[in-house]
Amino acid sequence: MQRYFLPPEQFHEATHTVTIEGDDAHHLIRVMRADIGDKIICSNGVDREVLVRISELDKGHVTAEIVKELPMNAESAVQVWIAQSLPKGDKMETVIQKGTEIGAARFLPFLSERTIVQYDSKKEAKRTERWQKIAKEAAEQAHRNRVPQVESVYSWKQLLQRAKEADVAWICYEKEDGQQLKPAIQEAQAAGKLGQGKQVLIAVGPEGGFTEQEITQAEEAGFRSVSLGARILRTETAAMVGLTCIFYETGEMGG
Repeated sequence: MQRYFLPPEQFHEATHTVTIEGDDAHHLIRVMRADIGDKIICSNGVDREVLVRISELDKGHVTAEIVKELPMNAESAVQVWIAQSLPKGDKMETVIQKGTEIGAARFLPFLSERTIVQYDSKKEAKRTERWQKIAKEAAEQAHRNRVPQVESVYSWKQLLQRAKEADVAWICYEKEDGQQLKPAIQEAQAAGKLGQGKQVLIAVGPEGGFTEQEITQAEEAGFRSVSLGARILRTETAAMVGLTCIFYETGEMGG
């Protein structure tokens, strides 16, 4: 069943209806070919999700009657933040799209020493807006209850400061021959750092990886370096592998 995230003001308590406008209305009418009587799911992305029945279709505007309230139980107990050093091309879009589908709670793009792309602060707002739209569409497709937040691009120092807000912070390092991610997860679980509502940050470097100096600085700031295995992963693959490992070990994948 199709799902849409709507601003809270589009939920109308007095009439027990919701209104769908703009791109969402266009998608519903032109792409999904919706008709009167069709049912869809609408969420405010925070604390409310409802099943609705379409009662009116107009150009750029859809009205639907609320049929019933729905439980919000599609989010993970542990909130995982993906900190991704800006990769080349459209790889960041892939990280956001697939990371959202898997269940990431937040994305923190950042700049590091070996970041290749030329960062243009003048284009940041437009780019972040596009990334947020990708997250919204992926969350709708995956039937998420919430849309993960895509934050503005951080400097390396800003990321190290932000990591202090997390209950656990890991940094993926291909030269790490000590602890791998699985035992690190198990240790964090034993310490009570991966329970309900806990926040985990996992940082992934650019195409050239992190420098030894950055790893040292990260560890001094509270990160713990971990390995994702014997094989070298692409930067856009590493985030998805790390996220999936965390969810598997914390029971989010079933079983």
